[in-house]
Amino acid sequence: MTNPHAPEPTPGDPDGTTSGAPDGTTSGAPGRTSSGDLDGTPPGDPDGTPPGGPARTCPHAPGGTPAPSPEPSAAEASAAEAEPSAAEAGPPASGAGPSVDVEPPASTAAAPRHGGPEPALFSWEFATDPYPAYAWLREHAPVHRTRLPSGVEAWLVTRYADARQTLADNRLSKNPTHHAEDAGGRSRTGIPGERNAGLMTHLLNIDPPDHTRLRRLVSKAFTPRRVAEFAPRVQELTDQLIDGFADRGSADLIHEFAFPLPIYAICDLLGVPAGDQDDFRDWAGMMIRHGGGPRGGVARSVKRIRGYLAELIHRKRADLGDDLISDLIRASDHGEHLTENEVVAMCFVLLFAGFETTINLIGNGTHALLREPGQRALLQAALAQGDDALLESAVEELLRWDGPVELATWRFATRPLTIGGQDIAPGDAVLVVLAAADRDPARFADPDTLDLTRRDNQHLGYGHGLHYCLGAPLARLEGQTALRTLLTRLPDLALAADPAELRWRGGLIMRGLRTLPVEFTPVGAR
Repeated sequence: MTNPHAPEPTPGDPDGTTSGAPDGTTSGAPGRTSSGDLDGTPPGDPDGTPPGGPARTCPHAPGGTPAPSPEPSAAEASAAEAEPSAAEAGPPASGAGPSVDVEPPASTAAAPRHGGPEPALFSWEFATDPYPAYAWLREHAPVHRTRLPSGVEAWLVTRYADARQTLADNRLSKNPTHHAEDAGGRSRTGIPGERNAGLMTHLLNIDPPDHTRLRRLVSKAFTPRRVAEFAPRVQELTDQLIDGFADRGSADLIHEFAFPLPIYAICDLLGVPAGDQDDFRDWAGMMIRHGGGPRGGVARSVKRIRGYLAELIHRKRADLGDDLISDLIRASDHGEHLTENEVVAMCFVLLFAGFETTINLIGNGTHALLREPGQRALLQAALAQGDDALLESAVEELLRWDGPVELATWRFATRPLTIGGQDIAPGDAVLVVLAAADRDPARFADPDTLDLTRRDNQHLGYGHGLHYCLGAPLARLEGQTALRTLLTRLPDLALAADPAELRWRGGLIMRGLRTLPVEFTPVGAR
């Protein structure tokens, strides 16, 4: 039966998906892996105690062992009270990884959508609502050279047609060795610590033919059939996480739901034993926790993950299972010329890039629905009738309207080329602003309006072309399952904070809320 709400397939994407990640990553994973908080306040908590509630129970832990959470501990929360103001905050380290932060604002006023002065990019106000600034760039400087907070210069591509062309242009390489910057500059365009940990040979940093070879080996885990087989597990995880706060009547949906769901899902897919998955959750929390501060905090997490994955691969060689790591080992043992470093790097990037985008998809999507009651009521009415067709188009529209990936990851010109009338020199860095392209009025009718029934929705939310999302089917599954279950089990879900007080992690690539406090009628009180 044809889905009347489904978006048109995107021409050029091998499977016709419209929400592919720009870099072949999972769970809607994109190229920059973690965004970083505006203030660098650590969201991690060693004992798993969420604000206003008891420790959560890990869905995997025997005996109901509390799972680590990304909320601040008492000491960290105390430190957060004394966080610097925008004027006091120093310039951050920027790049493709979680260390990206923002500079103090050059202006306290957001630029108007049409006309007016050039907007301040990468300010605190910009992180909260970048769309007016992007509208200005689309109209006045659609291919705009800027200096990033790290000091690295790059071209920002903001119009839909130019963005689509750029994402598919093979004159732009993903390999940072093509960057004209010196080694120090190049080190600010990748995941912190990946070079020292020997993790550079993954899908975010390579071009064909190596990209083609590695992607082929991993893509078997993300076929529609394999993802459909994984659906019951995603539903089980979703229900278990909601069970942890359903009787309480309040929750922080980022830390208690959107954060752990993709972590446990990707761990299951990789074949990480249940007893080790809380370690991964800790490391993932540290990546976000240290995002607004020095890159060293993320690099330490990267080193721990690299060491664990190498050890796990050795263990699995003696006991292969039905999981992605075992499949990669089998491939390397059957003449696929897959080195151990490539196996480790591939597993690392699938984990690293596969969780934050889904966190942001669930968080941004739920936030949008809570702020748009008419659209939320429309979706709930469809779900109440057992109609999931609108849910499918809803997730696509949420990806377009306020998606989890603000910019595609780094590309570097390998020869002279022209984008949108602007000459790009060899070695120049290019960043496609997906969030700007997906609100281009030249492509989308009423682009600033959230319309869950939108049909002509060939958005670039997670990319296009050769590097479109490898894990798009899994991303859709997790997003759809999370939203359907939340709206069905907690039908009166509402924001428990002033929307103006919600804080966004101010990074270069990702766009996501730090917290999303909600309230609802406790399940036991109905």
